[in-house]
Amino acid sequence: MRIDDTTFGSITIDGKTYEHDVVIRLDGDVVKRKKKLSKKRYGTSHLVSEDEAKFVFEKGSKLLVLGAGQEGNMRLSPEAEAYLAKKGCEIVTQPTPRALTVFNDARGKKIGLFHVTC
Repeated sequence: MRIDDTTFGSITIDGKTYEHDVVIRLDGDVVKRKKKLSKKRYGTSHLVSEDEAKFVFEKGSKLLVLGAGQEGNMRLSPEAEAYLAKKGCEIVTQPTPRALTVFNDARGKKIGLFHVTC
């Protein structure tokens, strides 16, 4: 599985373009991000809640690549960071255009959360 490209409002993975934020699972499945879990807690989807981190994380994941948006405006809440750290999951946060390279180059058990706007 390979992330091909991103532009404001979209991300292309294995030739298929998604016009919403996505989560990439351990097995390569791509699912829509459940940003309501963070909006409910913080009133914004630019701060990832612990509940959303629980949705994103999969047992066995060693790396989460967080594509923080085209300009890098999204981040994990302290609670989400603590949850992932407790699970032994390293976090790499980059603006989405740079996060694509990080994800594509990473080896091992990785998951991804990619914000496609701001």
